[in-house]
Amino acid sequence: MSDQKDYSGMAALTICEALLLALTEHEVLPGYEILGILHDAAATHENAASPEADKEMHLAVSKLIKQIIAGENSVRWPRSD
Repeated sequence: MSDQKDYSGMAALTICEALLLALTEHEVLPGYEILGILHDAAATHENAASPEADKEMHLAVSKLIKQIIAGENSVRWPRSD
């Protein structure tokens, strides 16, 4: 079951990344708005009030989102905004 959760998470991340890129590329939202969404998502996980067991997961998710922001993942953010 753990593998299935991992695969589901990877699929969801890939779909969300593609949607965020499409929103930027089709000028629905400017790049800075997309980055703001990602910063908000990272902060939400950093500040999550949860049991200690979930804290590690939230911090790992926040770290992954920050890597996406930094361009260390598959997202190609336009830097001109």
